[in-house]
Amino acid sequence: MKKNSILSLLLLAFAPLMAQNLQPDADKSEVKFTIKNFGVNTGGDFKGLKGSIIFDASKPAQSSFDISIEATTVNTDVNSRDNHLRKAEYFDVATYPQITFKTDRVTGSNKQGAYFANGKLTIKGTTKDISFPFTAVATDEGYTFAGSFEINRRDFKVGGNSMVLGDNVKVELVVNTKKK
Repeated sequence: MKKNSILSLLLLAFAPLMAQNLQPDADKSEVKFTIKNFGVNTGGDFKGLKGSIIFDASKPAQSSFDISIEATTVNTDVNSRDNHLRKAEYFDVATYPQITFKTDRVTGSNKQGAYFANGKLTIKGTTKDISFPFTAVATDEGYTFAGSFEINRRDFKVGGNSMVLGDNVKVELVVNTKKK
């Protein structure tokens, strides 16, 4: 009985060091963006993050992220602008309902809890390689991942040739997970 109790305690103590199958907690995760519109920073977010995450803090190369959001959930707190962003010139949600990211590779860094995600981002049917740093903090339910990156909206054919809309979009992620 003592052996089983000790073994159970050891497994619990080292659980954060082993690969975990996780899923984003949509209610506790954030996908935010900022872009200049008429020279003023304008922000918004997307809701409903879903997908599959395998994460091993001690062996990041064995980790993977395959996540998506519904493009229809774009929210800038201005209904008329949100409806405009759902149209063909912007996200074309009728044809391309999801925005996806899938890692090709996850690597660690010299700093504990810091990693790099390399993968493919697909928006509006266009897929591009992106790479960005992120942090991972163990929680009772899984992990909290946080990172940010910039993309050029024109690379993804979002916003057409608008002269009032900036090209660079900053995306900030906070992904809280729970075990599958």
